[in-house]
Amino acid sequence: MVLSHPQSIPAASLNNRPVTLGVIVGNRGFFPAHLALSGRQTILDLLEKTGIKAIITPEADTKVGAIESLQEARLCGELFSQHRGEIDGILVTLPNFGDERAIANTLRFANLNVPVLIHAFPDDATQMGIEHRRDSFCGKMSACNNLRQYGIKYTLTSGHTMDPNSEAFMADLQAFAAMCRVVRGIRTARLGMMGARPEAFKTVRFSEKLLDQAGISVETLDLSEVYGRIERLPDSHELVSAKLQDIQSYARTTGVPDVSLMRMAKFGVVLDGWMEDNALDATAIQCWTSMEEYFGVVPCTLMSMSSNKLNPSACETDIVGALAMLALQLASGRPSALVDWNNNYGEDPDKGVVFHCSNLPKDVFVDDIPVMDYQEIIAKTVGAANTYGTIYGRVKANPFTYLRISTDDFSGKIISYTGEGVFTDDPINTFGGYGVVQVPRFQELLAYICEQGFEHHVTINQTKVGRVINEAFNKYLGWSTYYHQ
Repeated sequence: MVLSHPQSIPAASLNNRPVTLGVIVGNRGFFPAHLALSGRQTILDLLEKTGIKAIITPEADTKVGAIESLQEARLCGELFSQHRGEIDGILVTLPNFGDERAIANTLRFANLNVPVLIHAFPDDATQMGIEHRRDSFCGKMSACNNLRQYGIKYTLTSGHTMDPNSEAFMADLQAFAAMCRVVRGIRTARLGMMGARPEAFKTVRFSEKLLDQAGISVETLDLSEVYGRIERLPDSHELVSAKLQDIQSYARTTGVPDVSLMRMAKFGVVLDGWMEDNALDATAIQCWTSMEEYFGVVPCTLMSMSSNKLNPSACETDIVGALAMLALQLASGRPSALVDWNNNYGEDPDKGVVFHCSNLPKDVFVDDIPVMDYQEIIAKTVGAANTYGTIYGRVKANPFTYLRISTDDFSGKIISYTGEGVFTDDPINTFGGYGVVQVPRFQELLAYICEQGFEHHVTINQTKVGRVINEAFNKYLGWSTYYHQ
């Protein structure tokens, strides 16, 4: 699998901490050693430029700072092992042919089980004499052959050999860093489920045991406890006042009753505290319809605010929906949203309408400040006064990646599908959070979703990271994933 180039994302927003790569510089005795030495410095300079931390054996500890012998492989493997908690991936770079045994042995000795990127320097066709010829083109095949024999999974660059200072390799490196963030974040994800599954929504059932096997924890909190904590919060509490101000800065609240805003503020304080106390990466909240009937608001605004701050929050206790939101966020550094594949768009087979009622983060909306209103669907049964807090807005016309994760109890596996499309500016007039999407071979995708029994919920993120998700899930997490193209 070869990486494509995802949409460029500002480095500062990529994740909570920078990616750290273990670096292996290949060398082989009868090839020019000065190429390994200069290549090492080129790679280290590039990583520093991109904000990626490097773990590498000191230059003086091995021949020209590269890895060639069994002893050097043991030294490098031990160094990587000492930094097990820091290293998110391995970059193998070949400034010359490189010793394939040393590369494979280093990875075996380190035993980190992280993504591995194989890079080879290109030769200069005008300098093919013995002093400057690299043969990395050939050496890369030998390195990959040995890794395959060792059972070590690896990722290829988009070109067989690549100038490390090229824009194409920079994009490959960013894509690999995104993959490392996904693998790192998902393997240790902590999710919070607030409330029970809504009675009518069997589509959001999931296997907590399958998630646990994958290293993903689920913490629960009953809504009765939430309401109890809210009751003990006085209106004048400084955290309540601060949250109220945050809400009024986040959305246009004209016409929303003061009592509804106060309830939302208190709910937000409880939500924030629960997430902090349990170190939660994402949440899924019941809402429908217990919160409206017994508390008198919808939690959409607070969920929208949480997702916009890169703490994704999904509707209807859809835990694996929240996990998908987190995965896309880890890949892109941008907020994700959970929507329904909801409507056809006229007669166009490749277009449709996505919708939720809604808690979408304002990052995805056309308007910088979205409108808060009452939830028109639930209002028909519990009254408009009990459903204030929903966020209305249209999703911006942008490329996007979609993702759905599901726990398949019958096969005992976590499965998913992903792909890319675009939000269009086609006319539509509706309520909630919505947008018109165009997806290649959309009817085939919809048939696949139905044939495989996937849920109607899907996660969207306004970046192009489908290939990153596909390889991270299939290759490194071992989740059977269909990549629709």
